[in-house]
Parts: sequence; C-alpha cells; structure tokens
Amino acid sequence: MKKFLHENLLEDIELETIDLNGKRMYITPDGEKYPSITTILSQYKKESIIKWRKRVGEKEANKISTKASRRGTKVHKLCEDYLNNSKNIFEGYTPDNIEMFKSIQSILDDIDIVYAQEKTLFSHHLKTAGRVDCVAKFRNKKFIIDFKTSSKPKKKEWIDNYFMQGAGYSVMWEEMTGIPITNIAIIIAVDQEDPQVFIEKRDDWIDNFISLRNEFKF
Repeated sequence: MKKFLHENLLEDIELETIDLNGKRMYITPDGEKYPSITTILSQYKKESIIKWRKRVGEKEANKISTKASRRGTKVHKLCEDYLNNSKNIFEGYTPDNIEMFKSIQSILDDIDIVYAQEKTLFSHHLKTAGRVDCVAKFRNKKFIIDFKTSSKPKKKEWIDNYFMQGAGYSVMWEEMTGIPITNIAIIIAVDQEDPQVFIEKRDDWIDNFISLRNEFKF
C-alpha cells in the first residue's frame, strides 16, 4: 500500500460541543458558541427530506438513514486509517464496507501530502465550526477534501450542500492558518458502482453558504 507523507499545518484544537435546542454547537477558545456546519446544512432542502420520509414511511426512512450513517462512518474511518499509514486497516470491517473503500482507494492514492485529517475548524467570520475530513495535496494542488458514501450515483445538482460544506471549511482553514486553499474535492464511494469525484472552487459556493448561515436560527 502507498505510504503517505504528512505535514501538519494546523495546531490541534479540540473544541467542546454542546446541544442547544436540539442543535449541535461548538464552543471556541474565546467562548463563542457556533453551530456546526452540518447542523446548518441540515436545514437545506429540508422540505424535500420531510416529503421523502412521508413517502417511504418513518420506520423505513429511519432504517435507511441509520444504515447510511453507519456505512458512512465506517468508510470514513477506513479512509482516515489508510491515509495515516495504519496497518491491518480492514480488521473488523464487513466485506461491503471494505468493497466501498477499495472503490475509492486508487483515488486516495492521488494524494501526495496530508496536511490535516479530522481536525476541528472554526471561523469568526462565518460564525460556524466543524470537523474537516481531510486537507491535502491532491493531484498536484492543495484541496479541502470530503469523503462521502452513497447507495447510488449523484448528479451535481443534487449535492449543493456538499460544495457549500467544502467552501465553509475552506474559509475556516484560511482564517485559522493563513493558508488559502480554494479547491474542493468531493470523493464519493457508491455502492456497487464506480466512484465519483467532483472538483469545485470555493468562491463559486461560499456566498450560497453565507446566505444559508444568515437564515439559521437557534
């Protein structure tokens, strides 16, 4: 397996999290309470999610959502361990999780240097916080990278929230490090299908995120 280089460009900061009115909040070192970026984005297209849950029924919707969440968590951890050069990364995983990871393994091999993994970020400008999947030199450029899993291939117009999430992380990263990284890569492992890679620019999506953030209430 490939041996990945690591260059730590971000001080480790672990922020306390709290639940406020059912919404996940991070507490910054100076005491500010900022909503998580995933909490903000969960409000995006919420009506369509509600309609889907009504259509398939609450029991089935919960079953699908739980399965997707567990699968996503496990494939994320496999990606993290692989990029950390860990040994025996497949131990304890089911064949379907391993197969999904292996579908994107060759894409991960395009990463040359890992700058950060699973690091907490926040921005006073955006008044938002979150945990970025990966920041790395990927295909000869610096990228904010997010790993996703899906039961079927995605169309670009379905995943605005993924691009807004990457744009938000990009602003947080630059504010905390002074290093601008404006490229966003969304790497999706698709169940029993070819993987997908979407490449976007922060500046094409950050205004959309800011509008959503300004509408967020807690």
